[in-house]
Amino acid sequence: MSEKFDEATQKELASFVEAEQAQARMHQSIHTLTSMCWDKCITSTPSTRFARGEENCLANCVERFLDTSLFMVKKIEEQRSRMLQ
Repeated sequence: MSEKFDEATQKELASFVEAEQAQARMHQSIHTLTSMCWDKCITSTPSTRFARGEENCLANCVERFLDTSLFMVKKIEEQRSRMLQ
C-alpha cells in the first residue's frame, strides 16, 4: 500500500469518505433524536398504540429537534463564511 494514488483517485476517496462521514452524522442525529424524544414522550408501558398525547409529543419533539439542528447549521455556515472573507 506504499503506492501513491493519482489525483483523481484521491479526490474520489475524499468524496467517498466525506459522504460516509455525513451518513454517520445523520445516523448519530437520528439515534440522538430517537433516544431523547422517546425518553421525553413515552411515559406509559409500550403497547400496540401510543397513549393519549404521546404521539403529539413525539411529533413536536422531532420538529423542535430538527428546527434547532437547522438553526445551528445555518449559524455555523454563517460563521464559516465570515471567516473565509
